Amino acid sequence: MQQLQQTASFINQQTNSFSPEFGIILGTGLGALVKEIEVQFSLSYADIPNFPVSTVESHSGRLIFGLLAGRKVVVMQGRFHYYEGYTMNQVVFPVRVMKLLGVQRLFVSNAAGGLNPQFETSDLMVITDHINLQPSNPLVGKNLDELGVRFPDMSEVYDEKMIRQAMVIAEDADFDLQEGVYVSVPGPMLETKAEYRYLSLIGADAVGMSTVPEVIAARHMNMPVFAVSVITDMCTPDRLKKVVLADILEAAAKAEPHMTMLIRELIRLQ
Repeated sequence: MQQLQQTASFINQQTNSFSPEFGIILGTGLGALVKEIEVQFSLSYADIPNFPVSTVESHSGRLIFGLLAGRKVVVMQGRFHYYEGYTMNQVVFPVRVMKLLGVQRLFVSNAAGGLNPQFETSDLMVITDHINLQPSNPLVGKNLDELGVRFPDMSEVYDEKMIRQAMVIAEDADFDLQEGVYVSVPGPMLETKAEYRYLSLIGADAVGMSTVPEVIAARHMNMPVFAVSVITDMCTPDRLKKVVLADILEAAAKAEPHMTMLIRELIRLQ
């Protein structure tokens, strides 16, 4: 808590106590949302006390403060992953800081592999539930009572009202918006054919290496969450092929306009 409070105090000093209402985490190849924001302040992760620094090539590593659809937001342009060598507490540290800064709702995006055979590359999938296959989670250890209860309920992790609003936005804009279960795995290697079959069998529609730790931390703090995956490659047996980062970034870029519009309009409605 001391580190969290120290970091929040520093950020408030740098941003004139901007006090954002909404927090947004941008995943791999999904940084263009920042272009929609009237940026007020921009801080490098490296300059923020106690903040981890992203080691992933496609993650920018900046905290952006500004207005989106007329509402105050803070955007993580680049996130942290367990596979980078961070502890789970480090992975979710920014989300906890967001809460101390005043954030009331969290929006999360990621790039994911498609396990549902009905999906196509560059589809957007609203996450309705998740499966945590990470080796740990950020609530292990002494509970931070200032943030939340020891045993937080996870029966309604993703906000149903925002999910329904998202489906209406997509229908009005005339684009397909999938729904499904996201499974989070440690990475950084992609899965084997047998592992993809296993993940499908246990009920996952998409697989990735992030999101779930941050969402657990947010729900621990009673923060409503909306999350969306961009399906950047298909992992079903008939469409499985070797994936390179350039292909993932290209698929994410194709989906980005719809994702940007979806998050912007959702924030407008809150």
